[in-house]
Amino acid sequence: MIDRTTQGVALGFASFALFSLSDASVKLIAGAIPPIQSAFIGALFGMLVLPFLLRSGGRLSDAVRTVNRPLWLVRFFAYPAGVIGSVTAFTHLSMSEAMVLMFLQPAFVTIMSIFFLKERVGLQRWLAILIGFAGVLIVLRPGFRELSIGHLGAIMAGLGGAISIVVFRALGDREKKVSLVGAGLLGAVVICGALSLRDFTVPDLKQLLFLAGYGLLAALANILTTKASTMAPATLVGATQYGQMVWAIILDDLLFAVRPDGPMLIGSLFILGSGVLTIVRERKRGHPWSTPIGGERAAAAILAQSAAKGSD
Repeated sequence: MIDRTTQGVALGFASFALFSLSDASVKLIAGAIPPIQSAFIGALFGMLVLPFLLRSGGRLSDAVRTVNRPLWLVRFFAYPAGVIGSVTAFTHLSMSEAMVLMFLQPAFVTIMSIFFLKERVGLQRWLAILIGFAGVLIVLRPGFRELSIGHLGAIMAGLGGAISIVVFRALGDREKKVSLVGAGLLGAVVICGALSLRDFTVPDLKQLLFLAGYGLLAALANILTTKASTMAPATLVGATQYGQMVWAIILDDLLFAVRPDGPMLIGSLFILGSGVLTIVRERKRGHPWSTPIGGERAAAAILAQSAAKGSD
């Protein structure tokens, strides 16, 4: 019989496979719908995850209650910026190239933790950062290829997710889980919705189906990640995100007839290695709030594990 931890890790792999399919759905729209509008519709579907974060006796209105309004507002603005960046990246880049740049998030978390959380960073974490940025230079090849708004979007997505994780760590167990996640989703609904009004594009049936797939698959994946993290340590569940790189390469080939070149593969190994070093280091330190998994995808795992311990 498969033990509970193994089941949790398997659910983690399944959830990140669904995230990859969600990313592919928005890429299949091929920019016919503005990225901001896609982010808005995706956030509407993402709201479906909130009831699964409620404790016994909790209410959805807890999403707007907070112990620290300034940090709640940081989250409110950071999440939509990251989602807009993510959709923009997948619109203009191959899935594998967008994904590998977003995997810089652990390096961003480490750097921001130094300045905002006053953490001490040792040699191993600095080495992980340097390896990650070396991988980015290999992938981007500045001066040898034209960079696009997609590259900026991917980096913005990583930054937005990193800001969210630093906020989670700053608040710790003082904030309700539904408030931490709800702040970002509400920010995306309000901000992306408002920015979509001027150039709102009515999607046709095919585009609407892709948008529904984008939002619903991500919502379902968040639920699975939450469940996985009640069964296995968040660090192990977080590590399964790196399976997204494999899915990105497969989906690029099957759906978009794109295959990564040599520098892309080498740079990916550097960046993935950077993430693995960070995971190993954070696991040794016993610091669950440092788990280097992506944005809202990190939130579900980290928050669920905290909730499973009885904190609220």
